[in-house]
Parts: sequence; C-alpha cells; structure tokens
Amino acid sequence: MTAALAAASVHVPEVGETAPDFELPNQFGEPVRLSSFRGQNVVLVFYPFAFSGICTGELCEIRDNLAVFEDASATVLAVSVDSKFSLRAYAVQEGYSFDLLSDFWPHGAAASAYGVFDPDTGMAKRGTFIIDATGQVRYKVVNPRGQARDFQEYRAAIAGLEQG
Repeated sequence: MTAALAAASVHVPEVGETAPDFELPNQFGEPVRLSSFRGQNVVLVFYPFAFSGICTGELCEIRDNLAVFEDASATVLAVSVDSKFSLRAYAVQEGYSFDLLSDFWPHGAAASAYGVFDPDTGMAKRGTFIIDATGQVRYKVVNPRGQARDFQEYRAAIAGLEQG
C-alpha cells in the first residue's frame, strides 16, 4: 500500500476534495496510477465482482455508451477485488475496451481509500467517483447492494464537467 493510499484510507473523499491516488494492475497486469490521468477527467467505477449480473449490466451500459465519456475527455477505470486473471477473461467475454483494475492485493485497499470497501463481504460497494482534470472529486454516488447505478446520472455529471 502506498503512503498516499494509507493516509487516504482514513478519510472518504467528498465532492470538491482531491481524489486519493492509487496504483493497481489492469486486466493485462500493467500498472495504472490514477494521478497519471491528471489533465483529463476520470470516471472511477467500483463494482463488487466480475461476471455478476448487475455489475455486468452496468459495465455493458458503459461499454455501449463509451462515446459519452470519450466526448467529455473522460477515461473510465472500473475497479473490483477480482484478480487480474478473472478481469482479463471478463473483459474478453464482454468486449470491454476500458481498463478493469484489480484491487485484489492488498485486498480492497483502493476501495477502502474511497470508503466503498465492505470488509464483512470482502467486496467493493457500487461506488462511482467522477474526478476532474485537476484530480478533484466532482461527483460521487454509492448505491446500496443490489441496486444498479443510473446511467442518466453519469450523463448529467459528465455534462457538468464539460461546463465547468
């Protein structure tokens, strides 16, 4: 765990605050560091598990509407506690062209830094954080277990970035 991640794990980022930095491997094992995206918007999507029904539906909706994010110069990073191996199989099966990041070890550390790790179940909650080009959280939503996120809220939040 990086020092920045350890310090951030105590505080849940709110809208207007700096997003906690992290580095996680993507589905190919390549390291992805959040701070390397400064200068562009990031849509950080935490989800419980690869191959599960609601998660697949949500990520497929993002996949099918990726232009909404690209038009706003926003990069989608999807994070779960699955291993990079499962994430690679999941990305291939579903045709995801965005990075799926593995928060496998230390287990749930990035999700914890964002306040969306559930230690009782060992998985991330459905949390979305839209981070602007300066690294500030501009939008945040955490949905209860079993409740999918509303894609229209993404559209509205992305539109807000374009105006801001």
